[in-house]
Amino acid sequence: MNRRGLIGGAAAGGLATATLATPALSQGRIEWRMVTLWPRNLPGPGVAAQKVADRIGAVTAGRINVRLFAAGEVVPAPGAFDAVAAGTADLYHGVPAFWISKSPAIGFFGSFPFGMTVYERQAWMMHGGGQALYDEVYGKFGVKPFNTGDSGPQWFGWFRKDINSIEDFRGLRFRTAGLGGEMFRRAGASVVTLPAGQIFAALQSGTIDAAEFLGPFSDAPLGLYQVTKNYYWPGVQEPSSAEEIGINMGKWNALPNDLKAAVRFACQSVAEEITTEYDANHPRALAELVSRHGVTPKEVPRDVLIALGNSAGEILAEFRAHQDPQVKKVADSYAEFRNRSQGYMMMSYGANFQARALPIRWG
Repeated sequence: MNRRGLIGGAAAGGLATATLATPALSQGRIEWRMVTLWPRNLPGPGVAAQKVADRIGAVTAGRINVRLFAAGEVVPAPGAFDAVAAGTADLYHGVPAFWISKSPAIGFFGSFPFGMTVYERQAWMMHGGGQALYDEVYGKFGVKPFNTGDSGPQWFGWFRKDINSIEDFRGLRFRTAGLGGEMFRRAGASVVTLPAGQIFAALQSGTIDAAEFLGPFSDAPLGLYQVTKNYYWPGVQEPSSAEEIGINMGKWNALPNDLKAAVRFACQSVAEEITTEYDANHPRALAELVSRHGVTPKEVPRDVLIALGNSAGEILAEFRAHQDPQVKKVADSYAEFRNRSQGYMMMSYGANFQARALPIRWG
């Protein structure tokens, strides 16, 4: 994958602006315009955005046609949410971490540091009341949200210098985002939020000292390994990272019930495909980063994890005592589900992974 081609796709400012403003209904077919946070065809989220657009078209038998505009082609990546809320675009593909300035509650629907894995979070969303809260929070802004997949546990990031203690974060210029970014800020880092297409140049030029984006499958095409070989794990800042679409509420409400059901099904079906695609490709991409590009995976020291985890706990406690009752309600629901799940997950999934690591002869 050519990194310059990816960045170039993101930088094509102004492309198709006139098209974005065209009427949305033609001969009974609904035309939706999707804006995204990603360079066009970036492995992982860029490709996933196109899959969502295509799946909506397929499931609705072409009654809804979704045309995708990559980051920067119509609006800058951080402006995608506002463009949809205002009706400038019809839907976006992105991640909740970019919108938490609107409400801290939004962050819980994407990830929380030291929080739930993708499977726990989906269980909360589908069976623990999370989806109703998701609709309530986004509805305040005129947006109808749907989860469309998850990249799984992210990696801690790419660092020019080794991380040996929590003191190494003091003054560190770190590209990160979301509530995990707040955790690093409390550790002393200077947090910089950049779209995917700008990370390589910032790391190469020294504008930032470290960066985390996603995981091996999507990090490799950005070329960050050309700047540093230090690739740290585990990504406790985002134990899961949900991708989503947000649909302009007026456009959503205008749909007949059968098309609403079709769009909901399209999102559910593509979510499983996208999540498992990450699970399948992260191991392969990591192996290639190590064998072909000399990347060195390094484990974050235990003392650093403990210090960061305590900061994450402080953030959660503040949200559970928040003056906004909606933020408090979401934080309470998330924390209670996570804490209830923790013990069982350690005895089931966690214990099985530990057993597989024993010196046994298998396969």
